[in-house]
Amino acid sequence: MIFVENPINYKHMIEIRIHGRGGQGGVTLAKILATAHHLEGQSVQAFGIYAAERSGAPLLAFLRYDDQPIHNPNQIYEPDHIVVLDPTLISTGITSGLKPGGLILLNSDRSPESFSTEEQFSAFRIATVDATAIAVENILGTKSVPIVNTALAGATARLLGMDLQAVLN
Repeated sequence: MIFVENPINYKHMIEIRIHGRGGQGGVTLAKILATAHHLEGQSVQAFGIYAAERSGAPLLAFLRYDDQPIHNPNQIYEPDHIVVLDPTLISTGITSGLKPGGLILLNSDRSPESFSTEEQFSAFRIATVDATAIAVENILGTKSVPIVNTALAGATARLLGMDLQAVLN
């Protein structure tokens, strides 16, 4: 796993789009991160869009947080950052609307450098964590359906300077 050296700190609303599959915990990931920000006094929104609402179906989850009240009920089309829970979803479509310089956190056993040479990722910062291996090793879900959101919550928090400790209490 490779992280950027310093966490990112912003003074405006942050929007994160999460790409996953049903059963991996994408919506729960958005809610965990939202809870951390809510406990720090920020306004938050966390919600998911389900397609077939079945295990394994692609889904999107969204997270917004800001120091100011949030009045936007829409999906996130131009995220600041993207988290991808399932390596099979890594494609050209996931970067759609991502702001220049945005961070993409991928659940992958590949290095960030191996993605940065691909044209679709060249304008963005890439971080990877093998959340699948972490989930299997820690018996989170099953070997065939590992629950990867916990590892990705930790990686996202580290990359974006979030404190998840209060969520655990």
